[in-house]
Amino acid sequence: MTTHFKCGAAAAFAALAVAAMPATASAQDIDTVRWGIPMAFGSNLTALGDTMPWVSKQLAENSGGKINLKVFEPGKLVPALAVFDSVSQGKVEAGYSFMGYEIGKVPASALFGATPFGMESPMFAAWMYYGGGKELLEEVYAPHKVHPIFCGTISPEAAGWFRKEISKPEDLKGLKIRAAGLGGKIYQKLGASVTLLPGGELFQALEKGVLDATEFSLPTVDEQLGFYKVAKFYYLPGWHQPSTNQFLYVNLDQWSKLKPLTKALIETTCTAAVTMSIAKAEALQGDVLAKFEKEGVKAVKFDNAMLGAMKKAADEVMAEESAKDAPFKKVYESQKAFQTKNQKWHEFGYLPRDFK
Repeated sequence: MTTHFKCGAAAAFAALAVAAMPATASAQDIDTVRWGIPMAFGSNLTALGDTMPWVSKQLAENSGGKINLKVFEPGKLVPALAVFDSVSQGKVEAGYSFMGYEIGKVPASALFGATPFGMESPMFAAWMYYGGGKELLEEVYAPHKVHPIFCGTISPEAAGWFRKEISKPEDLKGLKIRAAGLGGKIYQKLGASVTLLPGGELFQALEKGVLDATEFSLPTVDEQLGFYKVAKFYYLPGWHQPSTNQFLYVNLDQWSKLKPLTKALIETTCTAAVTMSIAKAEALQGDVLAKFEKEGVKAVKFDNAMLGAMKKAADEVMAEESAKDAPFKKVYESQKAFQTKNQKWHEFGYLPRDFK
């Protein structure tokens, strides 16, 4: 597998963990770690699947080869959607995934993966590091014997690929769509028939009409999966996932055994990975949108009526999920409070997006 990340400055982030330790720290302070890391996404998927291989490479280099996290493509070690279960049950020491596929067992997980009409990546990272998100994350996952580490984020996804035009909320009724996490629940609320399939199965499902539509990821990732060949209506913005966040799941027993320097190296390298993944995601989307246009794809922005209907459905889903699960309610209220607190800064401090 290959990665296009450069070591350079990013590697220095990981090295900060070593620099922060006492001058007497030595190789003996770093554990010898040999873990297999199953991934939910193929390493060929730009900014989504190639982040963990980069983390693995950086950790090996910065630990003098002592920390070796060998990545496995989806399905090679465990099924793509079974990373959480495999780590929680101790079948593997760690894994890498979008957070939210385990929504049935950990409802609050979906809020860490992507919150509809929620925070974009920079603000989500601010909440994670400075708004109590990290502490809430560890609290939610501790009962499942998982120590999750924020280890990647990408720009808003597209709302999805549709085989036919969608002009009003009623057009979603009966539509067969693949959607993950809370976005899927919202599409269901609007009358769509929702299923969850891994990325590798989506092209064929669209091509054969098993699906009428699918959401998956960024333009670069969607291009690699070939959706533009079988669906010509590309809807944006990614209201359901203003940010898409990936995590390194570590079995809590395995994590507890590690020495402080080992933990610091892993966590700091993941922090660097957050920077690298969002930078890559932001850098590459324009060229792909231009390619889609040449291929006859019609890029469409959902109008205010559509977005309003989705926001209304989202508010209903969030209220229902909060009423059913106390951790979900606690995390969602924390996110909303942080978003509200910073809203005026974003309205006044940043140029309007429609300014020319």
